[in-house]
Amino acid sequence: MSGSGARESPFPTRMALTTTKLRLKGAQTGHSLLAKKRDALTTRFRAILKKVDEAKRKMGRVMQLASFSLAEVTYATGDISYLVQEQAKTATFRVKARQDNVSGVIIPAFDMDRVVGTDFNLTGLGRGGQQVLRAKEVYAKAMETLVELASLQTAFMILDEVIRATNRRVNAIEHVVIPKLDNTIKYIMSELDEMDREEFFRCDRFTHCGILPFRLKKVQGKKKRDAAIAEEKRKAEHEEIVVAAIADIDEGSGTGDLLSSKDEDVIF
Repeated sequence: MSGSGARESPFPTRMALTTTKLRLKGAQTGHSLLAKKRDALTTRFRAILKKVDEAKRKMGRVMQLASFSLAEVTYATGDISYLVQEQAKTATFRVKARQDNVSGVIIPAFDMDRVVGTDFNLTGLGRGGQQVLRAKEVYAKAMETLVELASLQTAFMILDEVIRATNRRVNAIEHVVIPKLDNTIKYIMSELDEMDREEFFRCDRFTHCGILPFRLKKVQGKKKRDAAIAEEKRKAEHEEIVVAAIADIDEGSGTGDLLSSKDEDVIF
């Protein structure tokens, strides 16, 4: 009666039908909102994916230039790594974290601040000073690109996981929850219709060929018997009245013969 799909098994009442319809409405609203959220996240995900591709290409070029500049410094001044390590007292670059909200999803983002000044200004003073300054600027650019790429890559991974979870929820609501509620509503409506048909058939049978005609016949038979008894009583009472009237007439006129009596004033 209610289809072959999966459904719940509530007690078929009007209240259960109303509750299930409200649940279906809520599921449809939730599906619409989740679909909009998925679309917004997908749009941001594609934009971030494009930026990640550009940042990776830029990172490759910048690291290539940084490697060449370090080779120039090594060729001009020799190994200066120990001088840099000895003279570096504070960090030149600081990374700050912030949060972006995309359709309710918190995405971390990183910004880099560069401290003005340096602790190894005298490095390369004897020779190779230009190469050292050039290498410092190239590596600063590489650091900025690396922080940007890390921020984009983190957002990419978080959005990818959230989009997958949202897709699973949307598909579950669309292909499981909503059809199940639809089948439940159909089941309840079919059961209510069947109950209405059974009630109508029972009332119809009760009216035409069931208990009611028997009771009507019984009542009609009783009425006929009561009417017959009342008619007999009425006839009996009428006969008694007629007999009493005749008796009264006989008593009033006497018991003699009417022909034998003669009136004195009448002469025959």
